[in-house]
Amino acid sequence: MTNEVSKGAVSQTKSKWWVDVLIFIGFLITMDPHTSGLAIHEWLSLSMIGAMVVHLLLNWDWIAEITRRFLGKLGGQNRINYILNWLLFIDGTLIMISGIMISEVAMPLMGFELPLGFAWRRLHDMSANIALLLLGIHTALHWNWIVNTFNKYLIQPVVRLFSAKQKKDVSL
Repeated sequence: MTNEVSKGAVSQTKSKWWVDVLIFIGFLITMDPHTSGLAIHEWLSLSMIGAMVVHLLLNWDWIAEITRRFLGKLGGQNRINYILNWLLFIDGTLIMISGIMISEVAMPLMGFELPLGFAWRRLHDMSANIALLLLGIHTALHWNWIVNTFNKYLIQPVVRLFSAKQKKDVSL
């Protein structure tokens, strides 16, 4: 039973890692629509909604546990992380809603003609810039996990692969 639980935990950690990597790459691409083009910016942003839902579902146990214990005994870093995650959720929601409201490619292609409004564009730009700041803090708070997981699931397997190949070459 313990072995099954640890395999499940490893699998979930790997899933979290790859979802987070995809979200990070997607965020980098969408952060500058002038580089990627407006169509890629809008469609990739819309697809990131799904990635964010998966991210929330993979972390749901932590969210539920911290929510339950928030007013009770809870470490300072968990409390800060929880508040930061809510700020990211609220800001991400503002980015998505304002982005949909100013869409020039995706929404019209799906048959939605939305009224243009400069307030939506300002809200979108402002919330995207706030997200950059919040994600920087979020990354800093999770830096040890990022480095350890990167090492465990990417660096170590590559090193093992090359060391096994080298041993095979020597034995020939």
